[in-house]
Amino acid sequence: MKRALRTSLLAALALAAGAAAASAQFSPGPLSAAHADLDATTRCFACHARGGGKAMDHKCLDCHGEIAGLRAARRGLHARDASGACATCHPEHAGRDFALVPWSDAERAAFDHRDAGWALEGRHAAVRCADCHRAALQKDPLAAKIRRKNRAASLVGLSTACASCHADPHRAELGADCARCHDAGAWKPARGFDHARTDYPLAGRHAQAACASCHAAEPIVAAAAAAGGPPLARDARGAIVPRWKGLPRADCAPCHRDPHAGRFPGRCASCHRVEGFSSVIAAGFDHDRTRYPLRGRHRGVECARCHDPKTAWGKKPAFAACGDCHRDAHAGQATLAGKPADCAACHAVTGFERSTFTAAAHAATRYPLLGAHARADCSACHARRAGAERTLGPARVALRPVAARCEDCHADPHAGRFAAGGARPRAGGCLACHGMEAFAPSGFGIAAHAASGFPLEGAHRAAPCSGCHEGLRAAPAASSRAGAPVRALGFEVVKRACADCHRSPHGGQFAARRDRGACDGCHGTDAFVPASRFDHARDAAFRLEGAHARARCSACHAAARDASGEARVVYRPLPTRCRGCHLEADPGPRRSAAAAAHVPGEVLHAVLR
Repeated sequence: MKRALRTSLLAALALAAGAAAASAQFSPGPLSAAHADLDATTRCFACHARGGGKAMDHKCLDCHGEIAGLRAARRGLHARDASGACATCHPEHAGRDFALVPWSDAERAAFDHRDAGWALEGRHAAVRCADCHRAALQKDPLAAKIRRKNRAASLVGLSTACASCHADPHRAELGADCARCHDAGAWKPARGFDHARTDYPLAGRHAQAACASCHAAEPIVAAAAAAGGPPLARDARGAIVPRWKGLPRADCAPCHRDPHAGRFPGRCASCHRVEGFSSVIAAGFDHDRTRYPLRGRHRGVECARCHDPKTAWGKKPAFAACGDCHRDAHAGQATLAGKPADCAACHAVTGFERSTFTAAAHAATRYPLLGAHARADCSACHARRAGAERTLGPARVALRPVAARCEDCHADPHAGRFAAGGARPRAGGCLACHGMEAFAPSGFGIAAHAASGFPLEGAHRAAPCSGCHEGLRAAPAASSRAGAPVRALGFEVVKRACADCHRSPHGGQFAARRDRGACDGCHGTDAFVPASRFDHARDAAFRLEGAHARARCSACHAAARDASGEARVVYRPLPTRCRGCHLEADPGPRRSAAAAAHVPGEVLHAVLR
C-alpha cells in the first residue's frame, strides 16, 4: 500500500515537473493580476501577434480603448508619444503581484500634471487626486471603454470641461465655456467677466452693485418670468435661483422701489442719474408735479437747500408753514389776534420784501391805518434798527412801535407850544388842528382863530394862513419821525394893527385925524374898496349935498404925485369953495345974481377946473 502511494506521488510530481517545463517553453512568467484572465496557453494571441499580424502595442489598444481614444485625440499622458511601446512602462509576465502602474502615494503627489496635458492651477493645485479621479466624474465618452472593474482606480475618463466636475450655477444660460468669466484661482469674483461687453454696460452706482442684488432679486427675476422667461425658481435653501439673461432693464421700476409712490409717472432717468439717486438732473425735474410747486424766489433755490443729498435727498421736507424751512425773522413779534401769524400772512414767495400786509389787514390790528397813514411806506413806521437782532430777530424790524400819540412818531414842528404845558395848550393834541388825511391844510378853523385873540373877519377869512404866518410859506416837514430835525413852525403874530400887515396907499394924509389914520375908521375887513365905513358927512369937513352926493369920488379925488414921486389919490387937503373946483361957463350980469341965489345942484353952467 505504501509503495503504491509513493509511486503515485512520484508520478504526480513527475507530471507536474513536466508540465512546468512545457509552460516555460511558451510564457516567460505569470501575468499580473490585471491580466490573469489571459494567463493561458490558448490566450497568448490576445496580446501577441501571429506571424505578420498587429504589433503587440496595437493589441493593447484593442483592449484599452480609452487609451487608444486619448492617443488618437492626442490628449492626456499617453498621447505624448503616440508611437511608444506600452510594455516600456507596463511590462508583463512579472508575476501576479506585479503592479503594472507602480505609483506610490508620494509618486502620485509629485506627479507633474502638465504631463497629462492639463496643468493644475489655482484652486485645482490643492485638490487631492481622488477628489477628481473618481467614477462619478468619469463623464468622458471614452470612460465607457474602461474594462477595469474598479473604474475609480483608472486615471482616465475625465473631461477638462468645467461642467464635467462642477455644477453649473447658471443653469446653461451662459453656455459651457466657464473660462470666459472664471479662472481656477477662485469662482468669485468672475475676473474674466466684463459687464461692459454685454448689452447692458454698468455705469455709475450700478457698477458697485453686488451681482445678486439684480440677478437674484425676487422682483426682478419675477418680472423676467412674467415677460416670458423661465419661471422663478428656488434652490433647496429657498433662495432665488439667479437669472443671468432676459432681465428687464428698459426702465428702473423693475429693480428699484418707487420712493415717490407713483406721484411722478415717467422715466426715472429724466430726473436721476446712475451716478446716484441723489444726483438729480434739476433741468429735467418738474417741481409743479409735486405737492409743493415752486413759485417766486423758491425757483432759484438750490435743491440741496431743502433736500439733503447726503441721505439720497432724505425725508421729504415739511412745507405746510414757512416756519418749517425759514427762521422767524421777527423773533416772535408777528402775531395776529394774539396768535402767532404765519409768514404768508404778510409776505409772498416773490420775496421777503415787500410785505403783502395791506392797509385793510392793518384794520384788524390795534392801530387801523387812516388817511395818509394808509398810503405811507411800511418802513416809515416799521424801520430797521441796527443791532436789534436779539430782540427783533434777523429782520430787525419793530412790528409794534409805540403809537399812542402823534408825537410818538412825528416830530412837533411847533416846539411844544400847543402841547399840554405849552404856551397855548390845545385839548386833543395834534388832532385838534390836523387830520389823518394830511398835515396841511390845518383844521384850525375860524372859531378857533377867534379864541386866539384875533378873530378872522371879512376878507381875512379867505386869506391863506401863510399870508400872515410866514413860517408856512415853505412846505413843512409834516411826516418827520420823532427825534428827526424839523423846521419849526411859529404861529405867534404880535402885529395887530392893519398897518402892521398892509401898506397904506394914502401916505400921511390922515395922520392928523383923531384916530391917526386908523384903517378901520374907513375900511371894513370885507374889502378895501369901497371904504364901507367912511361917512362923508361924518368923517369929512365937506358935506356932500345935492349933485355932490351923486358925483363919483374920483371927480373930486384925483391921483397926483406926492413929494416922493409916488402917485396917490388926494383926499386931503382939498378946496372947499366952489371956485376951487368949478369955473363959470357964461360970465355976465347974471353971474352975480345966480351966485347969490345958488344952491348946490342947481348951477346949470359949471365946469370943473
